[in-house]
Amino acid sequence: MNDAISFSPSRAAALRALDRFVPIAAEAYAARRNFDMGPGAHEAVSRLSPYIRHRIVTEKEVLRAVLARHSAEDAKSFVQEVFWRSYSKGWLEMRPLVWRLYQSRVLRDIDRLQTEAGLRERWAAACGGRTGIACFDAWARELAETGYLHNHARMWFASIWIFTLGLPWELGADFFLRHLLDGDPASNTLGWRWVAGLHTRGKHYLATPENIARFSGGRFRPEPAELNIRAEPLDGPPHPPCSPPPEGALPDPGKRTLFVLHEEDMSPGWILDNGVTPVGTAMLMASRALSPLKPAPHVMTFRAAALQEAAGRWEHQLGAALEDLRTADDIQRMAQSVDAEQIVTAHAPVGPVADVLNRVRGVPVVRMLRPYDARVWPHATAGFFKFRQNIPAFLNEVQRPDAT
Repeated sequence: MNDAISFSPSRAAALRALDRFVPIAAEAYAARRNFDMGPGAHEAVSRLSPYIRHRIVTEKEVLRAVLARHSAEDAKSFVQEVFWRSYSKGWLEMRPLVWRLYQSRVLRDIDRLQTEAGLRERWAAACGGRTGIACFDAWARELAETGYLHNHARMWFASIWIFTLGLPWELGADFFLRHLLDGDPASNTLGWRWVAGLHTRGKHYLATPENIARFSGGRFRPEPAELNIRAEPLDGPPHPPCSPPPEGALPDPGKRTLFVLHEEDMSPGWILDNGVTPVGTAMLMASRALSPLKPAPHVMTFRAAALQEAAGRWEHQLGAALEDLRTADDIQRMAQSVDAEQIVTAHAPVGPVADVLNRVRGVPVVRMLRPYDARVWPHATAGFFKFRQNIPAFLNEVQRPDAT
């Protein structure tokens, strides 16, 4: 099975994937989740990440479905994976400078590729799966062809990229963002920083031949000399100070409203079913700004199709005008054309969509914050292991009937 094909960009496909996974979300998942058996053989993991990332299905829906079948203790491994994503978003939301620094360094490193032939050749070989390290090259090709990579393989890949190939971690993170269907500024940036030893300072992740051989089911057996297993963690500046978490805002129900449906939240019912009646809707996809380089076609196709599908599901509540827009100027022009007095949208976390919304002028933008995010994100002030102490309380609220 080709995973790029198997990830159909629709809510129906997301719910089918959830139904398939729920029976194995406890003991079976915990026992096999670290095994990367290769393209078309990722049956031991959920493969829900492209859907959760865009909230085609939400964290709440996934957690409720799993906990309706399994106890929180039995499904602990998977539950923690869901909250890792939430932790990453909250952590970056309160430290947006980390994303800005990453963006500036990607630009710097792309400039270096133009002038440093050796770096350019090593980078091109890594992206093209031509390094001579069989496992790494296979993962590079799998990612480029399918838009997906098993989580354990992502860690191995990042470790080899940084410590064996000696390439800038920012260029590796950029390669992932350009190709992953679930590419997310928060999870991706924090994941690469964690492998490098920059997130938990001094604690890095080193891929070893033994670990790769075991958890690839023997598909790959790197020679000890192929991998740098004695590398030191990277050094970098300390984390910036933690800013307050976002609070969100509420719209004025008496004002003419332009709604913005964007790729960060494709389940808008929590807004549209609660008093927001737009006169028109702008569909915003900002994925072209994920990288200074061109995102892979399958990334753009998946997100555009998923956004159109979401708009189709909610068409009866989106207003008479429905337009596919890209820039802040586009949104401003549409707001003027429908005489909007406010623009209402789901809060977009740090990333390209938030950047577009931040540039809108002339009409106030009301960013509504999901209660789930408002509850969870403020606890991402330090490391995940402190954050996870709150998971039992989070789960109690997720299972309340009125939770969003």
